[in-house]
Order: sequence, then C-alpha cells, then structure tokens
Amino acid sequence: MPRVTRGTVHARKRKRILKRASGFRAAPGVQYRQALEFTRKADVYAHRDRRQKKRHFRTLWITRLSAALRQRDISYSRFIPALIAAGIELNRKMLSELAITDPAAFDAVVEQARPHLHVPKAA
Repeated sequence: MPRVTRGTVHARKRKRILKRASGFRAAPGVQYRQALEFTRKADVYAHRDRRQKKRHFRTLWITRLSAALRQRDISYSRFIPALIAAGIELNRKMLSELAITDPAAFDAVVEQARPHLHVPKAA
C-alpha cells in the first residue's frame, strides 16, 4: 500500500496561516513557524481585548462625565446617586454623549438631579 504524506493538507494549512500573518513585519509575515506563533499570540490578544474594550469605553465615559460635572461644581461620585434618586435612567455612555454634543440638555439633566445631591455636613 502506498504511503500517504498529506502534503496538500499541510500546504493548505500553511497557506492559511501565512495569509493571516501577511500584515506582520519581517519574519513573522513570511516564515511559517514564526507566523504560527505570532498568529496564536494575536488570537490571545484579540480574545483578551474584546473583553477589555468594554472596560476601556466605560472608563472613557466616566472621565468625560467627571470633567463635564466638574465644570458644573458637582463631583461624579455625588452625581450618580443623585441621578438614581431623581429616577433618571440614563447610562454613562448617553450622559457623556449629552455632555459633549448637547450641553443644554446635559444642564437640564444636572438641574433635575441637583435637588437630590447629598451635601456633606461641614465638620
């Protein structure tokens, strides 16, 4: 019985890996073994960063909100509980978009939450 080397299967696999690595610089974009390692590592990064992307955006929205609220003499940590007490159900993404694109509407939201602000007693 003749020996089967599976050359076509391996060639197809190698071609697929090298195509995925085509944008990599130097050896990882050209040599199969390094392309294999780099594409595996790229997959790990892609998987990790799909989760981290959500965290990074939330941080960005909170930073924007905090900056907009500081201009209105309110701290972020006091504003969010006041917003909940006022019954306003806008998420941080929408609040930060309002603060950037429509400051008048954001001012209206802040004024609705202002009566519910907890002011600490002076010691």
